[in-house]
Amino acid sequence: MSGAGARQGTIVDRRPSGGGPSGALGSYVVRDDEDERYYTFDYRQIVTEGFRTIRTGEHVRFYISAESPDRAEFVIRLDQPDPAEYYR
Repeated sequence: MSGAGARQGTIVDRRPSGGGPSGALGSYVVRDDEDERYYTFDYRQIVTEGFRTIRTGEHVRFYISAESPDRAEFVIRLDQPDPAEYYR
């Protein structure tokens, strides 16, 4: 299924790994809207300016990794949060 083009999905989970300077790094899980398969990715795959994070429930566009078909890459938010709501 790799190379199949852009997919859309919903972030369904965040799994802390305990890495990074503050111990807060983790991986995310996205469920594909079309085939309902699950793909994982980390913050490095989030395409955005500034702080790279996504919350559970957000809708995203992503590609399936050619090297690892269970991984998402180039993850882009489709529903940008209102900054006032996001940083409460």
